[in-house]
Amino acid sequence: MTTRRTGAILAAGLTACWVVTWLCLAGCDRQGETALFDGPMADAGPVAISPDYQQVTIPPNIAPLNFKVLDPARRYVLKVLANQGRPIVVSSRTGSMRIPVKAWHALLAQNKGQTLSFEIALQRKDGSWCRCSPLTNTIGEQPIDRTIAYRLLRPQYNYFKNIGVYQRDLEGFRESLILHGRSFKEGCLNCHAFANHDPNRMALSIRSAPYGNSCICIEDGRMTKIGTKFGHTTWHPSGKVIAYSVFDVRMFFHTARPEVHDVVEMDSMLAYYQVDQHKVKTAPVLADPARLETQPSWGPDGKYLYFASAPKLWTDMKRLPPDQYAELKYDIQRVPYDVNTDTWGAIETVVSSSQMGKSCLLPRVSPNGRFLVFSACDYGCFAIYQPSADLYLKDLQTGDIRPLECNSNMADTWHTWSMNGRWIVFSSKRPTGQFTRLYVSCIDENGRASKPFVLPQEDPEFYDSFLYAYNVPELINGPVQLNRRHLIDVVRSPAAIKVDALTQATPAASPKPQYEPLGQR
Repeated sequence: MTTRRTGAILAAGLTACWVVTWLCLAGCDRQGETALFDGPMADAGPVAISPDYQQVTIPPNIAPLNFKVLDPARRYVLKVLANQGRPIVVSSRTGSMRIPVKAWHALLAQNKGQTLSFEIALQRKDGSWCRCSPLTNTIGEQPIDRTIAYRLLRPQYNYFKNIGVYQRDLEGFRESLILHGRSFKEGCLNCHAFANHDPNRMALSIRSAPYGNSCICIEDGRMTKIGTKFGHTTWHPSGKVIAYSVFDVRMFFHTARPEVHDVVEMDSMLAYYQVDQHKVKTAPVLADPARLETQPSWGPDGKYLYFASAPKLWTDMKRLPPDQYAELKYDIQRVPYDVNTDTWGAIETVVSSSQMGKSCLLPRVSPNGRFLVFSACDYGCFAIYQPSADLYLKDLQTGDIRPLECNSNMADTWHTWSMNGRWIVFSSKRPTGQFTRLYVSCIDENGRASKPFVLPQEDPEFYDSFLYAYNVPELINGPVQLNRRHLIDVVRSPAAIKVDALTQATPAASPKPQYEPLGQR
């Protein structure tokens, strides 16, 4: 046997012995960590963690709530436990607690509707151990949709660049790209929408100087480029109609409040696209020259189109900001629609801005048709730029309106319902007021919202250095699966379905629609 071969065998043997020894020591150490919680320890009192995952209600299929312990210590041990199943033990020298995904889901699955506890032990500088007060959360009975789609962008306000639409697996941490603006020379993507939480039916609006403004309609892998841009977009539950806003939007800066940038729709209306017939249409009830209509959203049965509407207070279309802009307040309205006959009914006011004393925006009705959640802010149509923006809920059975319990002193807006109506995900600028993050809250059978929690990340310190804002979250029941190369080709292609594009926000010839008050329903 050669010396080289003998040396290789010896090295392999030593490596194997080292691995076995390490595994044995690791096992003993883990047993010791578990035993820490069985014996007496000094009481360290409350513990600070980030993100704030305590006293929250979580879906039974959510990704692990990884967090960092902020209290200084030499070593940290976390024990995650519930009534049933094997506890999970995690140790760290930095305070960063990353919980194993499989063990986490197994524990949650066995304890739906039960309490989930975080027990934390800290090793002091002198080597002694102390136990912190337990942190408790509740595991919800109902799951949340598996996937969420959203837009990521830098908060640059006056220039769109580095904008992409992404999707995230809520049961884990995998994020994947749907489409990025760099694929078509730093173009803009906005207002992605899905039919009935179906990832196979998607509309994606594109703004691009070299490739044109358009909407990409995706149905079961088939991609169609429609030769006009869509604004705020909503699919009819049948998949036959897509309603959207057409607007003349302007961005400007001011010194009226600490948030110095703002957005105004100088003029706006609603239109709709008939998918099978490839026709763009509007109606008098959607395009009143005296009003601004925007932010449409179909009710769950498709019988009503909800939207925000305000009187147009100015005639000078060049002045920015326009006259009386700070007095502009939107109502939430709805209009009946028969998808089979393509006919519209009379407009009803669902939430009155004069009664609220606020501008009411972004209506979204729960899947069971009972609750309407909307944003309300001091004025205007762009709630995310206003710290006054909060989420409100109207019970459509009783007529009661109240702010949701998940609000903060920062802008809370852009919400989406889960398919089962037990969860909402919304954008919030808490705690800094600068970057929007996605928060999850449980909505009970009476419309009460639980304390919200930020979307968990694999790295507990992720949000400390992430300089992008989350925008337009949409819950869907699975991942969007498409050929991105083909999607890029469709965006870049000069071929598009030609439609009678509506080139001005409100056609001047539209007769005045009839309004019918909804009252206290």
